[in-house]
Amino acid sequence: MTEGGTERDRTRRQLRTARMEAFSDGIFTIAGTLLVIEIAVPTGSTDLWHAVVEQWPSYLGYLVSFATIGAIWLAHSVITEYLDHASLWLMRLNLVLMLAVWGAERP
Repeated sequence: MTEGGTERDRTRRQLRTARMEAFSDGIFTIAGTLLVIEIAVPTGSTDLWHAVVEQWPSYLGYLVSFATIGAIWLAHSVITEYLDHASLWLMRLNLVLMLAVWGAERP
């Protein structure tokens, strides 16, 4: 194989990171948004403060989950900032990470 062919093959395997970052940011955004769905307004409650206090486990779960997803997002952002390109293996590993993030927000 000629050197030109080798470089062309290498270029195909080295993908830009912009699409990976956009997809990942979308997953983080959706996961963070879906956390709020778990918090429901109790029916038949006339005292808002009492209703909020009764649901403290839901709010605590939201805060812990949001902080976890936020920490993973920050680390992901810092790592991808240093990348010039992404290999197919890195893309696959990123998909596994996104699967874990998506699963972390599920009860």
